[in-house]
Amino acid sequence: MIRTLSRSPLLLLLALLPSLLPAAASAADGRHRAPRPDPVVFVHGWNSDGSTWRTMADRFHADGWPAGHLDRWTYDATQSNVTTAARLAEEIDRVLDRTGASRVDVVTHSMGGLSSRHYLKNLGGAAKVDAWVSLAGPNHGTDTARWCGGAPCVEMRPGSAFLNALNSGDETPGTARYATWRSPCDMIISPSQSVALSGAVNTTTACLGHSDLQGDQTVYEQVKKHIV
Repeated sequence: MIRTLSRSPLLLLLALLPSLLPAAASAADGRHRAPRPDPVVFVHGWNSDGSTWRTMADRFHADGWPAGHLDRWTYDATQSNVTTAARLAEEIDRVLDRTGASRVDVVTHSMGGLSSRHYLKNLGGAAKVDAWVSLAGPNHGTDTARWCGGAPCVEMRPGSAFLNALNSGDETPGTARYATWRSPCDMIISPSQSVALSGAVNTTTACLGHSDLQGDQTVYEQVKKHIV
């Protein structure tokens, strides 16, 4: 009788069950594991470069973003925002090709918000951007741009032809998730209300300087929550 029962398929299954459970659990873990986050393309502002994003990029990396998914792009900030938008389109295509991702998140500071918005609105970027962030962006112009020269400064002045075209119609076109952050103590963006966009999640920070938004821990946590 004992010999007969030992050949029973049910007993064989029960004997093998402990060894099958870890494999099944591992497969289930794989199915429910969070996907790799979108690459983040950082776009700096006027008179700056990609190094200004070191603190924020390091925080993203510490929180699980692969180093290759954090692109601290540097561009020529003396050229028109329209020209920069075309260069940004090329940069984002390179990032997508390199990472195999289908979309990126774009995090911008100050003037970087303008070229990236032009890219989303006019150069097909809305199909390639999942989340867009503007930190202290002169989205409706800033009076301080009257004190500097060159094409990008002219474009940042309130009422410029560039801004009038950029803000005409839908200020947040496409399916990207738009968000802005402005500080009541920002002495560069004047008026500070210029930052907010219709259709975006608009946040007012604590009393931070214009460049402090990039390194502030609270702003980082809010940005991270928005892009995930």
